[in-house]
Amino acid sequence: MAWSSHLMVWLGILLFHYVPLGVGAHHQWPVGGSTRFYDFKVQTMKITKVCKTREIVTINGMYPGPTVHAQEDDRVIVKVTNETPYNATIHWHGVRQRLTCWSDGPAYLTQCPIQAGQTFTYEFTLVQQKGTLFWHAHVSWLRGTVHGALVIYPKTGVPYPFPNPYEEHVVILADYWFKDLQKLEKRVLASGGGAPASDAYTINGHPGPLYNCSKNDVFKIDVIPGKTYLLRIINAALNIELFFSIANHKLTIVEADGEYTKPFTVEQLMITPGQTMNVLVEANQPIAKYNMAIGPYMSAQFVPFQNFSAVAHFQYSGVSLTSMALPAPLPFFNDSLPVKNSMNGLRSLHATNLPLEIDTDLFFTIGVNVEQCHSRTPNKSCQGPNGGVFKASMNNVTFVRPSISLLQAYYNRLHGYYTDDFPEVPLKTYDFVNGAPNNIPNNTQSLNGTRVSVLEYGARVQLILQDTGIVSTENHPIHLHGYSFYVVGYGTGNFDPMTAEINLVDPPYMNTIGVPVGGWAAIRFIADNPGVWFIHCHLEVHTSWGLSMAFIVKNGEGPLETLPHPPADLPRC
Repeated sequence: MAWSSHLMVWLGILLFHYVPLGVGAHHQWPVGGSTRFYDFKVQTMKITKVCKTREIVTINGMYPGPTVHAQEDDRVIVKVTNETPYNATIHWHGVRQRLTCWSDGPAYLTQCPIQAGQTFTYEFTLVQQKGTLFWHAHVSWLRGTVHGALVIYPKTGVPYPFPNPYEEHVVILADYWFKDLQKLEKRVLASGGGAPASDAYTINGHPGPLYNCSKNDVFKIDVIPGKTYLLRIINAALNIELFFSIANHKLTIVEADGEYTKPFTVEQLMITPGQTMNVLVEANQPIAKYNMAIGPYMSAQFVPFQNFSAVAHFQYSGVSLTSMALPAPLPFFNDSLPVKNSMNGLRSLHATNLPLEIDTDLFFTIGVNVEQCHSRTPNKSCQGPNGGVFKASMNNVTFVRPSISLLQAYYNRLHGYYTDDFPEVPLKTYDFVNGAPNNIPNNTQSLNGTRVSVLEYGARVQLILQDTGIVSTENHPIHLHGYSFYVVGYGTGNFDPMTAEINLVDPPYMNTIGVPVGGWAAIRFIADNPGVWFIHCHLEVHTSWGLSMAFIVKNGEGPLETLPHPPADLPRC
């Protein structure tokens, strides 16, 4: 080993153990254990699925992309080179980015996109994080094909809090489109109307035998009778929530969003875009071929969706190659009961750092709304309900993407790119679930702007997320960047603090919560990581319509509570 390498190792050890006076041990500088290097090349490739050949954007020519492997507290360095004509970024979904906000990845929020021919290196430490997360593009609708798993193992010698599985498998669920996704987003936004249904669903990139030309385009897991398997399930879909089940087998959920849960068993589960779930499956059935199936959960009304299941095979060793697969039952597309049952069963294994006292109380309405048509070509650009234009909003504010990254504007004190007056409560109060304040058409006169909410360092935040029924109530998967949060309550109807049941004992710790259709969810977190943090619906069309906002978390005291300067290779707009 070269002398300089020895020096770097010792510096790393010293930095990792250096704790300034007056700072708690949990505020060690995030240097990490081992360092994992990855080289991502954003590339286009031709792919044939469901009888059609098209060009897609990939990482390293893989769909889904490569799995990133690491251990708790590891440092991860990923060099991303953009070899396509499209803008690109990578978001490390669920990584809490301790003091590394610049590497979070959402375009125009924490960085400008990596342009054609450019390179940017993401660096972050997985501070006290383990489990299944994932990475995906965070610009336009590129996430549709640019995504992959991030698997973080416990430290060496630290066991899982459940019996060791015989094997582990990553299972990435997605929707698949024949159209160019960047052009599709532009076309949808220009029309003022809704998004079309996807053309297929896929499991690890394979649509399965129910689709045309796909008899052999099937993902398979070969299993041995009597063994237990850990499935790391990720929903990377753009615009659809999905049910998952395995014929004749039960699923024991042991982790959600990279956090261990108390084990509980279900027949089927619903997983929203942005969520990950680890399940144990016992191969305890007669030797046969069993379907693993995914199908849509569509809680909104009047929305077109692909209602055809993708199927994979969970097949026992010794089964005949010609044997028929046993079908996997899935709930009806709008059945919310299994969704509720899954949420009811999710409980943290250890709820540490749960704020019991609150000093920042926020209430955000979320939903799709319609703006009046102001176009000279209404037939082309006002195809929403009653000749209006689809938008989406939080607290009736439709987020407008800035022209440079918000983090750069905030860090460099640049004026004119955002305002810090995002409302803490709705500007109008009405029956959120069952009505709207007026009908011009279904129009809440939403405000357009780049508004942020500023949080003091260390603030103990409770945020109520309330679904609205202006166009249709809907289960909205809301994702918060840079943090996980405790889901301390949820329910149907309008939130009522007098009757709401709040769990302050063992609430699940998540980074994406499906706010119940026609209902609410209450989340809590401590704002102890400075920077700009996006919060948005993980249904991509809703983000495009503006169902998002950003928190600015101010610096605290000293270097371990202060946002560092930007990296030298940060892309420019």
